[in-house]
Amino acid sequence: MGQRRRDLTPDASPLAHWGSELRAWRDRRGMSLTKLGELVRYNASYLAKVERAERKPSAAMARACDDALGANEALWRLWEKIERAEAGGDGRGHVASSSGHVASSVATLDVVGFDPGPSDEEVTLPCRTADGRIVYVSLPRRAFIGMGMGLGAAAAAAPAAFGAPQVSPAPAVVHRAANANPVQHLNQLRMVLIDSDNMMGPRPVIPTVEAQLNVIYQLRQEHTGADGRALAKVHAEYAEFAGWLYQDAGELRTAQYWTDRALELSHTAGDHELAAYVMARKSQLAGDARDPLMALDMAQAASGLVRPRSRLEAVCATYAAHGFALRGDTNGCLRSLDEARTLLTRLDDDPSSPWGVWLDAPYIEVQRARCLADLGQHAKAAEAFRAEIDRLPAGFHRDRGVYLAREAAALAGCGEPEQAAAIGMQALAVAADTQSARIVRELVTLDTSLAAWSGVPAVGEFRESFDASIVHQA
Repeated sequence: MGQRRRDLTPDASPLAHWGSELRAWRDRRGMSLTKLGELVRYNASYLAKVERAERKPSAAMARACDDALGANEALWRLWEKIERAEAGGDGRGHVASSSGHVASSVATLDVVGFDPGPSDEEVTLPCRTADGRIVYVSLPRRAFIGMGMGLGAAAAAAPAAFGAPQVSPAPAVVHRAANANPVQHLNQLRMVLIDSDNMMGPRPVIPTVEAQLNVIYQLRQEHTGADGRALAKVHAEYAEFAGWLYQDAGELRTAQYWTDRALELSHTAGDHELAAYVMARKSQLAGDARDPLMALDMAQAASGLVRPRSRLEAVCATYAAHGFALRGDTNGCLRSLDEARTLLTRLDDDPSSPWGVWLDAPYIEVQRARCLADLGQHAKAAEAFRAEIDRLPAGFHRDRGVYLAREAAALAGCGEPEQAAAIGMQALAVAADTQSARIVRELVTLDTSLAAWSGVPAVGEFRESFDASIVHQA
């Protein structure tokens, strides 16, 4: 006998109304939660919680459900109405921050307010379905972080995670001393966190960065004038860094939120160079999301703001090249990459500018390799990746993993399965170390490409190891 489904109370809240409308559209289409979940690539148990107003649907989920159910934007418009109503309130959300860390030295202050952030985002994970396909599923981000789930632990821990309670973050606490310079301290801490991210990946760093964002938000309530603008600049820098961390963690909606926030704050601080850099980063983020129009728009808009013959101008040209590649424009792509290389030889740079200092000829060439792969020139891409990986400094552990995974995918694309599998195993080890979703997404592509050669021992070993590292359909 089937279990009687729970009655809904649409008048209880706007979210309850949305959930009841979702169920009504499912009933109208004769679609189960399981079937809807397959279409929108969200776990059915999570969709059930959205129907019962126990979880708030994200924008992506609302749009996907509307499309899958043929609701003619009825669900989408209702979701937008809820968002507008919530924005009319005090606008404060909360972020998943760690209560135990605020790096500073002296006595405590009272509870602080929070820098508004996404309140109910989800972690997207690759999941092996019963028929062997890999799809992406979502679970609450706080449950994921609270469980300490890494790549290797995902398969064992994920079934419990879908029903795990959310961990409520405690508010950050500000520590300060008389005559202390918080801007200098926060800048020094950010550099330490950047080094930590390079070696260990984003997950260990995210709680600390979000704690500092909360601290900065409260400090800005107390300072105006030059001090206030200096804190706004630091706020923008931390928001941009948070956007990068979430981008590498594969949570692109949250990455977009923090990158947008960084752009707003850079204008608040009156720092036009920082604003241009953040716009270039928005181009990079759009490239990772495989959105060629946004990648090109943001790179070209940023290019119009930067100082001619600056390193940032070369950054913009590099990210524009990826936009052209995603659009299939080989000439535009190669022209932009060559422009970036030429700009590097003619720099009239301000040595005090911190933005884009990592851009050098090897970085442009590894982006060339990525573009060649997107353009289908796999053999050239694999050769270019190998040359640049060999030149990569030892400290860039996570980036090495990303490039190894892309090299492996390129090798698979040009019919070299054994070599692709061997390099894929190296990338998988880095992914386990750093929990970088950018590496995992490249390995999903590699795993799919290698399926035709499953009988090759090296390929079988890689696919078995990768399969053990991802969640499986219950």
